Amino acid sequence: MNKLAPDFLLPDQNGKKHSLKDFAGKWVVLYFYPRDGTPGCTAEACAFRDERDAIAEYGNAVVVGISKDSVESHKKFAQKHSLNFTLLSDTTSKTIKSYNEWAKRSIAGKLYVGAVRSTFIIDPSGNIVKNYPKVTPLGHAAQIIRDLEILQSGK
Repeated sequence: MNKLAPDFLLPDQNGKKHSLKDFAGKWVVLYFYPRDGTPGCTAEACAFRDERDAIAEYGNAVVVGISKDSVESHKKFAQKHSLNFTLLSDTTSKTIKSYNEWAKRSIAGKLYVGAVRSTFIIDPSGNIVKNYPKVTPLGHAAQIIRDLEILQSGK
């Protein structure tokens, strides 16, 4: 894949702004998710929370989640589930769209447009080296760890 990851400037759950450049020199696990508090999004976030230290063992990798939810929603979500990583608020969907993760979706027979659950691994130079479209939360964090190990070992 090796495509330059689109930069962004978005506030986190505490209102502090972050850009992709802030993570230069680190591996970034950037994941997009539909909405705070939904069952799938909660399972995914809690798995990243539980595996954050294992993920960090690979090149000091960081986990960053992005959704259209507000800073306030992210703050409540992070506090409720003791999330130990950055959640960014993309209320305009500009960043989600720049990663091509904004699409028509169907839940319980209702059609709407929203963020697609997906993940990107970005290398320390800012290149996308792995993309996971349409992620299933169960087992995803473990897959990220395996792939970080492979990517960093050069296999």
